Amino acid sequence: MSVVEVRAMDIEEPDWIPDIRGFAAEVLEEIGAADWELSLIFCSDTFIRDLNKEYRNLDEPTDVLSFPMGERLGTGRGSTYLAGDVVISPQACKRNCADFHVDFPEELRRLVIHGILHLSGMDHEDNDPERPMLKRQEEILTLLVERRAK
Repeated sequence: MSVVEVRAMDIEEPDWIPDIRGFAAEVLEEIGAADWELSLIFCSDTFIRDLNKEYRNLDEPTDVLSFPMGERLGTGRGSTYLAGDVVISPQACKRNCADFHVDFPEELRRLVIHGILHLSGMDHEDNDPERPMLKRQEEILTLLVERRAK
């Protein structure tokens, strides 16, 4: 069973955290990550900008960063895969909403999926929606939103 830890850094804890924790668990189930442990960190633009500058040499805020750990604890049944951290700026997410004309819950879910797919080893060269990772991201989003609507 996967474990999703969620915390807020440099912002007040949002009221949607319980929902997004459950959503992340659904994403893990969908990609077959039954024994993962990961953390979702929601933070300010300033916090994510500092990370982006330190780790990607880009002095600007971004919407999502993934920091894979990729370490397995134990062997066989009962082992846990320490996947890593997904860091998301809700402020950047809101800007995306305006730019892409989508609502906040949809874009937030998209960023969670995006970060988890990076932890799973997927990557993309650019933001072309035809990239396999970005296509998979949208497939998962559609599937899980439809499943939740039932």
